[in-house]
Amino acid sequence: MSIVKSNVTEQIIEYLKNNIENGNWKLGEKVPSENQLTEILGVSRASIRVAIQQLIAIGVLESFQGKGTYVKNTDINARSYNPNSITKEDCKDISKVLEFRRIVETEACYLAVPNIDEEIIEKLRNYLTIMSKNIGNPIEFIKADRLYHEEICKASGNQLLGKSLKDVFNKTEKSHKQINKIFGYNDGIYYHKAILRAIEDRDAERARQLMYEHLQQAIDRLEVD
Repeated sequence: MSIVKSNVTEQIIEYLKNNIENGNWKLGEKVPSENQLTEILGVSRASIRVAIQQLIAIGVLESFQGKGTYVKNTDINARSYNPNSITKEDCKDISKVLEFRRIVETEACYLAVPNIDEEIIEKLRNYLTIMSKNIGNPIEFIKADRLYHEEICKASGNQLLGKSLKDVFNKTEKSHKQINKIFGYNDGIYYHKAILRAIEDRDAERARQLMYEHLQQAIDRLEVD
């Protein structure tokens, strides 16, 4: 089988999906290796790898180091691939992730301030307390940090902002520790406190500015490193 040069990845994904749907590769079975697929389709191994990663990301395939890639789910329609959706591949560049967050969260914070009631403020205070108690414990610190940011984004009233941020957080799970190192524990707590104070004061403009500074500082640090 030969692949037309345009939209190579999409065509590879279609080939993989067809083999699963037609029963050529059954649930739990190992799929051909990257090298084998390269020979079959006449495309680069890099293109094969990207296509496989896309299907792993939506739960159709799963990969085991040293063993290969296996069919994890045959219900392709329920897990249909959208080439325009955010993928783990898109989120590999931390600077791009932080840039995305700066754009989305800055405006989400501004929109959220008028909508945040005492119940949400209490949640934000609680997340901040957990962060303060877990300096040096990245797992618990990061968990509370993420919930803090998601809560604000959700309060914006725009589901697109909330869902897109959550999606990016899910795709960058493995790099959260690295991102946390860039922010730093103390600076992270400082900005979270300041943002919360601005929210409590109903100062949407200040909350937006602080969120911008918080995320821009991380981008600047990353560029220096």
